[in-house]
Amino acid sequence: MQALVIATHNAHKTEEIADILGGYFSDVRDLSAYPDIPPADETGDTFEANARIKALAASAALGTDVLVLSDDSGLEVDALEGAPGVHSARYSGEGATDATNRAKLLAALSEKGARGKARSGRFRCTMVLARGGDVLGVFEGAVEGILINEEKGDGGFGYDSLFVPEGHCETFAQLGAEVKNGLSHRARALEKVRGFLEAAAE
Repeated sequence: MQALVIATHNAHKTEEIADILGGYFSDVRDLSAYPDIPPADETGDTFEANARIKALAASAALGTDVLVLSDDSGLEVDALEGAPGVHSARYSGEGATDATNRAKLLAALSEKGARGKARSGRFRCTMVLARGGDVLGVFEGAVEGILINEEKGDGGFGYDSLFVPEGHCETFAQLGAEVKNGLSHRARALEKVRGFLEAAAE
């Protein structure tokens, strides 16, 4: 059992990761517990580049006593040529919120006239595990689905209320945390993280 620091201030993301990893770690916290560590400047143009930036910055600041896991993830919509992509969290500009991001996405899809299968997309996640400023591993996960034309469901966060994962008829926001955490892009990346940690412990 060991401590894990998630390189984020996003409480929803931290809670989701902690739920998926279960009891593997004795303590899962995020950078909210370390107010002296400044946020990393996410200047990368890929999910992996940004995940590396965050993992290296936080792990260098925290030293070798804890593992640091960073996550960069987002929504790629085929009709929008992969947007919002790495800009998912800030899609609607400065001061973006989940609500304004969803509104912009719906407007962009409407402007494109995208319908049915043309509204295909995926949530993609890249995670980087680091300790003391060194990268230990890179892990990826993705889940395909369709973007609907109105929000449905009260659960989840981000674009969850607009995304129906492949093989289901309800959005992530309707399916609930237990179902979502079993098939999400983040869950799939975390399964690889767990496998890496278990192999390293043998």
